[in-house]
Amino acid sequence: MGETVTDAAESPEIYYPDIPFRAIVEQSLAGIYVLQDECFQYVNATFAGMLGYTPEEMTGLSLQRLVPPDFLDQVLERYHMRLRGDPPSMRFVSRGMHRDGHVVMIEVHGSRMAYRGRPAVVGVGIDVTERLRREEELHHSRAQLQALTAYINTVREDQRAKFARDLHDVLGGMLTSMKMDVTRIMRRAQSREMSEIAGGLMELTKETIDTVRKLSEELRPSVLDNLGLQVAIERELAAFTKRYGIEAACESGGVAMSLSSRQATWIYRIFQQALTNIASHSSATQVRVHLDFGEAELRMEIADDGCGIDPMVASGGSMGILSMRQRASELGASFELGTGVDRGTRLKLIVPLAGEMV
Repeated sequence: MGETVTDAAESPEIYYPDIPFRAIVEQSLAGIYVLQDECFQYVNATFAGMLGYTPEEMTGLSLQRLVPPDFLDQVLERYHMRLRGDPPSMRFVSRGMHRDGHVVMIEVHGSRMAYRGRPAVVGVGIDVTERLRREEELHHSRAQLQALTAYINTVREDQRAKFARDLHDVLGGMLTSMKMDVTRIMRRAQSREMSEIAGGLMELTKETIDTVRKLSEELRPSVLDNLGLQVAIERELAAFTKRYGIEAACESGGVAMSLSSRQATWIYRIFQQALTNIASHSSATQVRVHLDFGEAELRMEIADDGCGIDPMVASGGSMGILSMRQRASELGASFELGTGVDRGTRLKLIVPLAGEMV
């Protein structure tokens, strides 16, 4: 116990006499070890317990005995790197072989120091097996949730498209037949009362046909499939201006290209949700949409001159924004939402186009 510790300022190595502050080390909640000659020269009870041993049983055991064979080369390489001082300190998650044969994940932070006059690796270890297991389960759950959300979005769009076709083709066809029959009744009406009834029925039929057409377009804009994303956006902006009195325009750059049905639909839904947010929250008087078609990506920017957006909300504090972010994620796109250059709110979407089938 009479030995002294060399001042670290005078030497890069610290001389450990039989582990100073032994009481503190042995009662530590973190595992502490000393490795020399590829063997454990010292372990406290916590570190030994991680692998199912007592300190006395583990002292003198080699790395080969306590590390799984498939991970041994990595551990030995890192051990000798630290002994060489390249780097002198290292932190990583290692695998230990428990006494009963199962693998324990241990996060170690070891440094090159002198122990009893010779180079050694002295470090701290923490059992992270349970933490890593929970992180893996959480990652798996998130992946499953994202896959489920993507599936729900796809099924919902398919159902919308089917309902839109049924409304247009089936119900629209039936209403058209009714309109023709009402026209025949009007021609054969013998009294003024019958003519008025038939005329009212004709007006109701026309209004119903218009309503069905609007519902069909809202479910799945036919222009999106027939004329493409840019035309669909321009028509939606015209309807938006008529409905809310907010001036809106679309500018484009590059050569418009064919997008896959999935890409066009997801981009259009993000655009629609952005307009809904603007109409509901922004108090804007102008909206500008810019589409830039590049060879490898499509950029869409939507900017308004409204009151701006709260950063907490922009980070995903509403269902509408969460929906936009999720669709962007499914496209592999980058999504930015925040304050515009001058004022108002700006949404920026960059969609990679490579590898998509039309």
